[in-house]
Amino acid sequence: MAAPSTTVRQTPAGARLTDGFPTKIAFSRDPDISFWETEVTPPGIDGGDAVETSTMFNTDWRTMAPRRLKTLTDATITAAYDPNVFNQLVELCNEEGSVTVTFSDGSTLSFYGYLKMAEPGACVEGEMPTMEITVVPTNYDPTNKVEAAPVLVSVSGT
Repeated sequence: MAAPSTTVRQTPAGARLTDGFPTKIAFSRDPDISFWETEVTPPGIDGGDAVETSTMFNTDWRTMAPRRLKTLTDATITAAYDPNVFNQLVELCNEEGSVTVTFSDGSTLSFYGYLKMAEPGACVEGEMPTMEITVVPTNYDPTNKVEAAPVLVSVSGT
């Protein structure tokens, strides 16, 4: 039986983000929607749970394999807002379109998705009212009716 090989970590290429400010998110269906981002959590990548591959011929260990498909996870936003945003959110909710996250270095991550939820927080004296917004990536181009991967455009030097 072959043993797994040891790999030494190497110095990464590129340039890391040193500050998350400013990171913004834009909806193609309403790029000037009336909220102001205070926090943005970009979507992540989830490979899903392992596929169990053990059989009655295994002797010591359960064996597993990775799934084939990947999931682009939800993006979340905390934002200050104009109360008039309610009507814009009603129009945007559950409507597929292109969504773009612009990182602090100017790089962009664009994907197909929709606004799932916008929930205002409590309005409290002495605090700026904010709302929590959830964006679900669909990875589906609704115009051409095909699977569509997210697209990262890096700025020069990264």
